[in-house]
Order: sequence, then structure tokens, then C-alpha cells
Amino acid sequence: MLSNLRYLIGGMYFGFVLVKSEVVSWFRIQEMFRFQDFHMYGIIGSAIIVGIISIQIIKRFDLKDIEGNPITIPPKDTSQWKRYAIGGSLFGLGWALLGACPGPIFALLGTGLTIMIIPIIAATFGTWLYGAC
Repeated sequence: MLSNLRYLIGGMYFGFVLVKSEVVSWFRIQEMFRFQDFHMYGIIGSAIIVGIISIQIIKRFDLKDIEGNPITIPPKDTSQWKRYAIGGSLFGLGWALLGACPGPIFALLGTGLTIMIIPIIAATFGTWLYGAC
């Protein structure tokens, strides 16, 4: 139980950062989809750059996970492109209509927006459906 406490603390910190950086703000998300502000594009672009650099570091230095196992990144199966296109389009549509993507909906629930229970249920069902197909 106590070993999982770090994940709870990490999740709470992540939610705090999302709220303070206004990433969970539906107004900021609408601005992004209307091409009215750079705020969200800057955050997403920064995350992409950090991800690229991190993966390159992992590959070049043969880093290991916390348990000492080698980190392997299998190549993407490009034969599934239709599935990715449909899933990505549904994800983007839901993000645009709701004004929040799956990570921030938990942070929004934590800020007291109890209406976020509905998208959490829908996201859970979507995840189950993805696994079932």
C-alpha cells in the first residue's frame, strides 16, 4: 500500500501542474482549436521535444527501468494506420467538444467539477472498447 503512495503523490503533483499551467482550462483548449493562441501549442510542442530527447537518451545509453530491466521500444506497426486515424479523430473530436483530454479530466474532477464523472465513465468505456476490439 505504501509503495503505491508515490503514484498518488505523483498524480496529485501532475494534476496541480495541469491546473496551474491552465492546460485543463476549456477556454485555453478552445483557443487552441480556433488557432487564436499559442499557449497550448507551446506546451504540446515542448512535450514532444522532451519526449524525442528522452527516447534518444534511452536508446543511446541503453538505460534500464527502476527494476533494472532494459527499456525496449518496439517499432510501431504501421499496418494499423486506419485504426490510429479513426481513434485519433475520435480522441480529437472528444477533446474539442469536451474541452479536456483524458489526463486533465481527473484534475478537473479534483477541482470540484463533478460533471467530469460523465467523461470519465465515457473514457473508461472507450478504453474497454479499444481493448475488446
